[in-house]
Amino acid sequence: MAKTSMKKMLEAGVHFGHRSRFWHPKMDQYIYGTRNGVHIINLEKTLPMFNDVLNFASKTAAAGGSILFVGTKRAASDIMKEEAIRCGMPYVNHRWLGGMMTNYKTIKASIKRLKDLEFLAEENFSQFGKKEALMMTREMDKLERSLGGIKDLGGIPDVVFVIDIGHEKNAIAESKKLGLPIIGIVDTNHNPEGIDYVVPGNDDSIRAISYYAREVANAVLEAKAAAGTQVKKAPVAKKAAPAKKADKVVEEKVATPVAEKAADKPAETDLNAMLKADLVALAKKQGVEVASKDTKADIIAKLA
Repeated sequence: MAKTSMKKMLEAGVHFGHRSRFWHPKMDQYIYGTRNGVHIINLEKTLPMFNDVLNFASKTAAAGGSILFVGTKRAASDIMKEEAIRCGMPYVNHRWLGGMMTNYKTIKASIKRLKDLEFLAEENFSQFGKKEALMMTREMDKLERSLGGIKDLGGIPDVVFVIDIGHEKNAIAESKKLGLPIIGIVDTNHNPEGIDYVVPGNDDSIRAISYYAREVANAVLEAKAAAGTQVKKAPVAKKAAPAKKADKVVEEKVATPVAEKAADKPAETDLNAMLKADLVALAKKQGVEVASKDTKADIIAKLA
């Protein structure tokens, strides 16, 4: 299980909020106090919440899911791109195009155009004139800035990870509309409502942004490495099993009451132990409608 520490948070300056006159009342529960006119965030609350995020990111990556890194403001742009590439996840770091997820068919056509231009660029647009080649190069660069981070995504991401929820309002609105789990770094001047995984913390400092992105990327890489090890070991276990006798033993075991118990519907206590994102995924599989405003308790009630 991926974990971070209070020491790392302090070194990154996660505890520095905004000036006390620029604050949102709903962030009051996460504020420790004020120093020199600046709100200080209570890291004793931030630490377990960020560890929950890292655990959720690990589970998503281990299951083969995708986490979209979103950070389009200047302080976050390069960092989010670098860390997303490092852990093999998609990213948006230039500008969030309207309908990037809610109108994916149009975006998909633009991605196809980008890939076609990249294919032609491999031969330096040799079959076209200089003027045409220049126009195509400019078009390709523009598409690469906006869509380069999601061109290999192949569909809607499983989770959206956002730095500065106030700056990324469009990304959050589209994620909510599609019922996608949102991980959000929330500073003292923003409303945390509607964010599934709130991380109260500094969203302006480059050091703090680097810390969040690096820790999430590390959690993803560790989960992928662990999942890859398990996949490699699986064929060896199959090979070592004896031929006919093993088949009989397996058949007998399947008939035992233990297997019947596994097939039963999960108990309510199991649902309570699940993360909200996992409950949303379970609801989708069972054809149960879940609204973006539904709380964890609401989803459990619908599944019961």
